[in-house]
Amino acid sequence: MASNNIKIFLFSAFLYFTLLSGFFLNESLNGGAYKDWLGANLNPIKDFSKNFYETLYNYDKYNHRHSPVYLIFLSNFLRFDFSFETIRLIHLHLSIPLVIIFYKCLYLKFKNIEKSYLILLSLVIFLSPTFRSLSIWPDSRLPGLLFFTTTIYFFLKYEETRSEKFIWLTSFFLIISSYISPNFSLFFFYFFYKIFKQISFSKVLLFFLFNFILAFPMFFYVFIMDINFFTSGQTPSLNNQSIASNYNFANKILLISSIIFFHLLPVLIWKKHFINFLSFIKKNIMFIFVTSVVLIYFFNYKIEHTGGGVFFHLSNFFFENNYLFYIISIISLSFVMYLCKLNKENLLFFFILILSNIQNTVYHKYYEPLLLIVFFTIFKNVSAESFLKKRVNILGIYALSVLFIFMKIYKNYYLI
Repeated sequence: MASNNIKIFLFSAFLYFTLLSGFFLNESLNGGAYKDWLGANLNPIKDFSKNFYETLYNYDKYNHRHSPVYLIFLSNFLRFDFSFETIRLIHLHLSIPLVIIFYKCLYLKFKNIEKSYLILLSLVIFLSPTFRSLSIWPDSRLPGLLFFTTTIYFFLKYEETRSEKFIWLTSFFLIISSYISPNFSLFFFYFFYKIFKQISFSKVLLFFLFNFILAFPMFFYVFIMDINFFTSGQTPSLNNQSIASNYNFANKILLISSIIFFHLLPVLIWKKHFINFLSFIKKNIMFIFVTSVVLIYFFNYKIEHTGGGVFFHLSNFFFENNYLFYIISIISLSFVMYLCKLNKENLLFFFILILSNIQNTVYHKYYEPLLLIVFFTIFKNVSAESFLKKRVNILGIYALSVLFIFMKIYKNYYLI
């Protein structure tokens, strides 16, 4: 046992030092993190530190589609004469608790799984290009994910104990995550659906009131003061159109399904799921075919928009068209349908994932490492406990993560 603990400590230290090395080497695996830091985050942080109210009242003029809350937090360090490099280093270390909280969620849910396996799975977040990039170059999405994972932790505590105090903690941390990264706000409907069945009507009303009071300042800021930063950004290649223009569900469903398929490939190729998946396709082949044809017909995402996911880019890189992507997207959509068929709550979660992305562009960073976290903590009837009983399955996730890093390196440093 002592030997095993030493190995875990050394492996954790190794992953931490790779992240620290990435910081000093200005690593930016997802490509846009460094540009977002320079082009979108630096100026409002500076301005919040100099003239808070003027910047707050004119925040939508920055064309910044993320909440100002975390930028305000970082601006406070400038008031105490911290350098930007120091602020970045502080942010990096504030991001690391995401790994710890993910482990605590796993430990809470999988009490029969060997502890070292759960630690191993949680540590794979260090190999997430999104985690690495957004911890090195400060961005609101990562702290938003940190508080969203904390939301999941308290929700799991509620499911285990049925203690109502965890309902309020779930709501509180979901509100915080939504203030930092507003896309998480839509998951209120998922948690409300889960909690609604467990509490009295009077408690439901109190639950609504509690959330409304906490969320009201943001509603007032966006809708009453009309500082709508959600759609103030622009989409590449669309002649500076608003990011909310041309919202296309076919684009969202096919692209997001392909991203889910990519990140959960180690789960799909696991024998138990693979056999059941093939059986699902045989039973639902006509529905899958018709749905896919309709979605492909309305699909109009362009490579110039940037983003789109691994399979979309591979298709356009090798063949300069979407044909390979269409083939893979049919399989991806089938996989998502399979996961949703396992439990209707998975369908609700997938639906919210789509709605939470309001802009035209679709990036991996919106769903990674989020997908890994929610698959093992939120998704229902996916045999996650059986999957985690074998270390080789977890190593498969590591193999995919390393492959993804090399793909990012090749794209960023050789193709662009």
